[in-house]
Parts: sequence; structure tokens; C-alpha cells
Amino acid sequence: MKPQAIYETVTNKIIAELEAGTVPWVKPWKSKGSPMLPHNAVTGRPYSGINVLLLWGMAAERGYDRPGWLTFRQATALGARVRKGEKGSHVVFVKRMEVQDDDADDEEATKSVAIIKSYVVFNLSQIDELPEAYTHEPEGLPEHERIELAESFIAAIGINIAHGGDRAAYNPRHDAIVMPPLSSFETPEHYYATLFHELGHASGHQVRLNRDLRSRFGTEAYAAEELIAELTSAYLCAAFGIEGQLRHASYIDNWLSLLKKDNRAVFTAASKASAAMDYLLETAGVRMVAAE
Repeated sequence: MKPQAIYETVTNKIIAELEAGTVPWVKPWKSKGSPMLPHNAVTGRPYSGINVLLLWGMAAERGYDRPGWLTFRQATALGARVRKGEKGSHVVFVKRMEVQDDDADDEEATKSVAIIKSYVVFNLSQIDELPEAYTHEPEGLPEHERIELAESFIAAIGINIAHGGDRAAYNPRHDAIVMPPLSSFETPEHYYATLFHELGHASGHQVRLNRDLRSRFGTEAYAAEELIAELTSAYLCAAFGIEGQLRHASYIDNWLSLLKKDNRAVFTAASKASAAMDYLLETAGVRMVAAE
């Protein structure tokens, strides 16, 4: 599949889901309290960026309840077999390469270009005769332990968080988050999903990732930033086994407008959300382990 076709196919699928009232990154997993970021079941390495959304979408559409995925070759190497008739799911691989810049005066000048390719993976639910280590269900943590982990993570980041009022917000001028009290939320997990959204915004501050979207998105920078924060929250919720919640349903129309104008926007947003999650986890000294 050519790069442009990949961008169009993925973006159009997400647009269709949003228009149907389905937000593909809001609890697209059956967590049982376990970390549920999709990952390669052999290496344990979590997928990132747009691949998280792609695999969540396939899992929700086809009813998979396992977060582990394998290539056909990996399954065969384990002595397992993909069931006849099963369809694989496409993930993408982006690599930057230096190529000659034909527009430059200097004949030796180069420029960096992104090369995007796709390959196919299969969910563990599609594979028979797996070794025993790959067949057990992930054991989840009870809610109080998940909340304790989330609290430790938040405290270790060191961003100022004040409580009061009825609206959650991040103030970049003061580099501080304001949250309604926990009792204002339907569940504690919804409180943390909201706080993760605001931490997503805070990750872009100039003293952290210095995320400036104006040159990339122009007038759509605000919508892009909200999408990045929303995806950061979804990724962190999955990492901690917390039930996600759509932070700002009112932004769906803005996201649809953004995606319809720019079929690479969701790729950029998903990539920056993964970078935000990685930064926050690393800052807090948290290393997420795949739950298979």
C-alpha cells in the first residue's frame, strides 16, 4: 500500500467512527485492571503512535480481548499457527531517511524524508497452539492498587495541581493544573482520566517537550493540541489499566474538521501523544511492563 493510501485509509476510518458517534480511543479494551496498551507479544515492546489506534480499532471491531500481537513469522517460530481464514491487521512503520535535496544549490545537500510502510500482525486470539506462556489471561490489579500507582506517578512528575471549582484546566503561564475535587467525578477512574488529559497539555510546555503546533497546523493548532491531550490520556489510561472517558465531547466536530482537511493530522497527533506519554512516564521513573 502506497504512503498516501495509508494516510487516507486510516484517516477515513477514524473519521467514519467519529461521525458514527464512536470515539476509537475511549476504553477500546477489556482491562480487568491490567495495562492494555497493544504490544508485540514476543518482545513485549508496546506499539506507539497511530499503531495504538489501529490495533485498538481492530480489537474493538473484531472482539479481541488480548493486547498481544504477533507477525505470522513470529507465530510460526513459536510453533503456533494462525487459524485458517483469519485476517491480519495492518500496522505502519515510519523511518526517516536522508536523501539528496535536488532543490538545493549544494549538490551534496540532503534532506530528511519520512518513509512509511505497512505490515500485518495477528492478535493472540487468532492464533492456535501457542506456548502456555502466551495463553493465560492477564491478571489485573484491584482498583485501589491501580489508583495508588496513578497517584505515585502523578506525584513523581512534580507538576503543580490545585483543586477547586467545577472545571479542569491547564494554565501554561503558571505551569499549573486546576482540577475539580475527586468527589465531583462519577468514579475515581474518571478523575484520573481527566487529570491525564491535563498532564498531556502540560507535557508540551516549553520546559518539557516545547510543543509548538502552529507551524504544522496553523489555525488548527488548538484542535490538534486537544487531540494530542485526549490521546495522551487514553494511552495513560491503558498503561495503568484505568477506564478511560472522553474528556471533551464538544471537540469531536473540531477533530473531524481537522482530519478532513489533513489526512496526516491524526498520525502527527498520535505520535506526539506517544511522545508525551513516554516523557511523563520517564520523568516519573515508571516503566510499563506488558501484561501477557
